[in-house]
Amino acid sequence: MAIQDYTVAGLYDLSQTIAADLFKDVTYPWEALAGISDFIIELGRTLPEDRFEKRGENIWVAKSAKVFDSAYIGGPCIIDEEAEIRQCAFIRGSAIVGKKAVVGNSTELKNVVLFDLVQVPHYNYVGDSILGVHAHMGAGSITSNVKADNKAVVIHDGDEQMETGRRKIGAMLGDYADIGCNTVLNPGTVVGRHTNIYPVSMVRGCVPAHSIYKDRDHIVPKRDE
Repeated sequence: MAIQDYTVAGLYDLSQTIAADLFKDVTYPWEALAGISDFIIELGRTLPEDRFEKRGENIWVAKSAKVFDSAYIGGPCIIDEEAEIRQCAFIRGSAIVGKKAVVGNSTELKNVVLFDLVQVPHYNYVGDSILGVHAHMGAGSITSNVKADNKAVVIHDGDEQMETGRRKIGAMLGDYADIGCNTVLNPGTVVGRHTNIYPVSMVRGCVPAHSIYKDRDHIVPKRDE
């Protein structure tokens, strides 16, 4: 694969998110990061009052969602139907949490879109990232969203690279991507659909769809089931 294959269409099923219109004018998912905050405010004002309640400035929470008392939700934010925001979750703002998604104990979100059924259930940091439907991050796995030199993030796929112009980009996880416990996804990591990352990995660049990432030198295609 090449970077040109890691498009919104190649990574995500847009029927599985309330935020589908956020991506209508972009080719690559990281291009949508700059518009998340304004999109939430615009969309939130249109949400039906019989299904969503406004819980503060630019914060909309579905009435069917479960939010624990110890969770913190900062705006702008949308929590979609039947999502679960568990104890001590910290949503700093500019976050969309999809239907039946789980944001767990001590997990922190900032400038993110979680598609439906995403699970970030235990001690995760997810910033400046987009997680596709059914994506899962194991306990302690995090997205690192700023380079040590503070320069703009570049998306890498082998010797190929693409400038983004953004200083903060976390990870783009395709639908059904599964990230092992205590893994660090370096700035600008892109993981294809149905790919598994071994626990305690350090991932950089693009990982193809339908793969198993054991380490940087051992990325193998999944066997047909």
